[in-house]
Amino acid sequence: MVVKMINDSTYLNMKSICKSFGNTVVLDNVDFNVKRGEVHALLGENGAGKSTLVKILAGIYNADSGKVIIDGENVKINNSGDAQKLGISFIHQEFCLAMNMMVYENVYMGRENEKQKSIFVNKNQMKKKTSELLNYLDVDFTESDYLYELSIANKQMVEIARALSLGTDTIIMDEPTSPLSTKEVDTLFKVIRDLQKKDISVIYISHRLEELHEIADRVTVLRDGKYISTHNIAKVTKKELITDMVGRKLEEFYFKEDNVRDETVLEVKGLSVKDKVNNVSFCLKKGEILGVSGLVGAGRSEIVRALFGIDKKTKGSIIINGEECTIKSPQDAFEHGLLLVPEDRRVEGLMLDNSVSFNITISCLKNIFRGLSFKSKKEKDIVKNSIKELNIKTSGDDKLVRFLSGGNQQKVVIAKILNVPTKILMLDEPTKGIDVGAKSEIYSIMNRLTKKGVAIIMISSELPEIVNISDRVLVVVRGKITADLQREEIGQEKIMYYATGGK
Repeated sequence: MVVKMINDSTYLNMKSICKSFGNTVVLDNVDFNVKRGEVHALLGENGAGKSTLVKILAGIYNADSGKVIIDGENVKINNSGDAQKLGISFIHQEFCLAMNMMVYENVYMGRENEKQKSIFVNKNQMKKKTSELLNYLDVDFTESDYLYELSIANKQMVEIARALSLGTDTIIMDEPTSPLSTKEVDTLFKVIRDLQKKDISVIYISHRLEELHEIADRVTVLRDGKYISTHNIAKVTKKELITDMVGRKLEEFYFKEDNVRDETVLEVKGLSVKDKVNNVSFCLKKGEILGVSGLVGAGRSEIVRALFGIDKKTKGSIIINGEECTIKSPQDAFEHGLLLVPEDRRVEGLMLDNSVSFNITISCLKNIFRGLSFKSKKEKDIVKNSIKELNIKTSGDDKLVRFLSGGNQQKVVIAKILNVPTKILMLDEPTKGIDVGAKSEIYSIMNRLTKKGVAIIMISSELPEIVNISDRVLVVVRGKITADLQREEIGQEKIMYYATGGK
């Protein structure tokens, strides 16, 4: 066990912070404090106010009232420049990096002539300083590599290097492990612990409760824009944190019904995609939830992308309800009742700068158009029913999807799918980056669908989700299925055994 040395004095205080957007109160007299050298986790459902609170600290938003105190002095943070001067850095969930520029250029972007009298940029100096930061972080890329060449984990390290180059005292990390593999998470945690040794504090936003006991020292919970509690992480259970987050006890967090029928709706025989999927065969029954597990890069997503017609299969057959189907495009899959909710909802699942209404109905335009005639009442009914059925939290159906929380964005993607005839639904990381309350709602939606006879293929990197929600589990390694586990065989240890090459 690693003993963390934390300066017990509170150096950063946010007191009675209030913030509203129009008539919507987002933060209501919230208190939050940070000690030097600690990892302080910030928890809450989507829409609880976490991001707004840290964006006020980072100078992205201005609070309506309240105060920020650093080392005993009231400070004004009007913009991100003020925050940086006070030693506060923010690593966003969506990286703020220039992909066509080199690492050192990203680290010193906007500060190329910092502390230099010359009007000319000293590239060698920037490269040298960046190289020193990368050596400290113990990464396997150089200051002259281009960002587009780096993995997601390494791009995150560039963000950390940039924060360190500012002489930061506090780094805000928003869902830092969301896109990372287990090995990459271990590397990130090592870096965070090294930062603590230098008395650098980390404000850590995450929905992965299982991470907190490994990396955090304290945790603060917000709910509906209000402060709920702060705990020493060693003295609080996951169950207690969930209760604080959602305001009710979740005795049965993973809600699961047995809705499997004997009827086979999908048979996949010998499916292959060049260098990605190798001779995959399996079947799927009506009302079944088939979990697909495996390590990052194992080929899980590639299987459903081939079934959906995004990636071209080199061989194999797809049989739906006893008939072999030719699926060369998503439109072909769509017409056979085979639908996909993609892993990256923001890039592949939504049109972010369009409204909730537009995104929900884009899949069923033929139901709201008759020739050139537009049936506005039909559209309004579809949208109204979808928002109600899936409990989508939005100020109105005309609100841009970009401004919804992650969980509500995911429910909009699912609503779009539910408004067309669906026999087989493929969900790729359906609860990635969303809070426990929204997860529970999505599990309930899945059960309602299987009760109606919809068959579901669910890819997930969260083993507790795979174990508790699946009727059967396929384990994938290097594009091959290495195990087909029945309900009574499913367990985390057995899945990991097969996922890591066990036979």
